[in-house]
Amino acid sequence: MTMKLAAVLLALSATPALADELPPDLAKAVKEYEQAQFRKDVPTLERLVTEDFMLVNSDSTLQSKQEFLADFHRPGLKLHPYAMEQRTQTVWGDAAVLAGLVRLSWTQDGKHQTRQLRMSYVWARRNGRWRITYEQLTRVLK
Repeated sequence: MTMKLAAVLLALSATPALADELPPDLAKAVKEYEQAQFRKDVPTLERLVTEDFMLVNSDSTLQSKQEFLADFHRPGLKLHPYAMEQRTQTVWGDAAVLAGLVRLSWTQDGKHQTRQLRMSYVWARRNGRWRITYEQLTRVLK
């Protein structure tokens, strides 16, 4: 019985707590990342995205950092601001996962598109700076 109780306590102590508020430096990085996408601010995105960044698109394709940044150089692409609902966030020291539901809206080559997506972001603090290392977009089917 003592061994089982010790195992439960160990598991509970390793479980991260949901953060009501993000650490200020992470909150700032997240805001910069979101705004940089709307402004197509590639230098800011380049600074905030890790070299080993991976994006899993809602169509299951994968993009590296270079491919992700290349999209923001496309003259016919405009990402519209969105609000994340049902937001969850968990922080483990130098790592964090943020997720939520968004209605993503964009214009590409004059054609407007909208998708409801679950977004998940993995952030890591490296060399004292928060940077995004993984993003996944999952289409919400009705």
